[in-house]
Amino acid sequence: MRVANRTAVKRTVIVIGAMVAVGALVTSCGGKVSNSGGTDSKQLVLIPGVADEPFYISMQCGARDEAAKLGYRLDTQAPTKFDAGAQTPVLTGVVANRPAGILIAPTHATAMAGPLEQAKDAGIKIVEVDTALQNTSVALSSISSDNKKGGALAAATLAKLVGEKGSVLVINTKAGTSTTDERAEGFQDAIKSYSGITALGVQYNNNEAAQAASIITATLAAHPDLAGVFATNLSSAEGAATGLRNANKLGQVKLVGFDASPKQVEDLKAGTVQALIAQDPAGIGATGVDQVVAALEGKPVTRNIQTAMIAITQTDMNANAKYFYKRTC
Repeated sequence: MRVANRTAVKRTVIVIGAMVAVGALVTSCGGKVSNSGGTDSKQLVLIPGVADEPFYISMQCGARDEAAKLGYRLDTQAPTKFDAGAQTPVLTGVVANRPAGILIAPTHATAMAGPLEQAKDAGIKIVEVDTALQNTSVALSSISSDNKKGGALAAATLAKLVGEKGSVLVINTKAGTSTTDERAEGFQDAIKSYSGITALGVQYNNNEAAQAASIITATLAAHPDLAGVFATNLSSAEGAATGLRNANKLGQVKLVGFDASPKQVEDLKAGTVQALIAQDPAGIGATGVDQVVAALEGKPVTRNIQTAMIAITQTDMNANAKYFYKRTC
């Protein structure tokens, strides 16, 4: 009888163990973050918005150099497109390897909240770079450019280029894009202080260069005194330049673009655009590393940090070459 009881007990233990194992497997398949294994205390990972983008490559360069200086290792894992559906599996894979900290540019303000909350629950320190979640309780720090100030800087730069007179237009990408909408808002607010300038408002090109060119054509027909254009992103600037070229107005109507990717720098050098408002992605990356390392080492962390921007023209572009975005580190 005792032998039979021992056998029954043994079988019960085996069954319970099997059930626990199955439960763990189901949890893993359900996408939950596993807490098995230890965290690599010196490993950081940067997850940018998209791969092969000069802005994010420059950010990676700054972050990598700062990490090495502070005695940490930094790896970069990037999605193939700027999309939450593409970024989520990248983040999940990174979390499975349990780095000490993650620097991430969330590709969606709400859709990336759940995956990042799981990363936080796994004990990983989270810092946002460039973009941010609506939920401010997930990340320890957010570092980005002050896009409204960037728009205001664009207004001051364009006003100077046009002699503070004439009509000016803003061409924006897609309505509802937080960064570019803030640039347009900052421009619109600042341009009001120039009494000789008439603001023609904001038009959207749906991130299509051809549509931006059509906007320029229509605007020139309705407003022959068009003196300047502020393009909030690359496609807007490229399309605006095409429209001005088609109308033989290139260089006459002043064009201010945003960012300083290699193509935009080439356009500045060629006189296709007259000024660029450059961010400091390398500085954003380095500051992000500073913040995540501070959190790891028990030091104070700053919740929100906004980095400065600079206006670059053809005459001072060589002196400001450090702000040009890179294709490789």
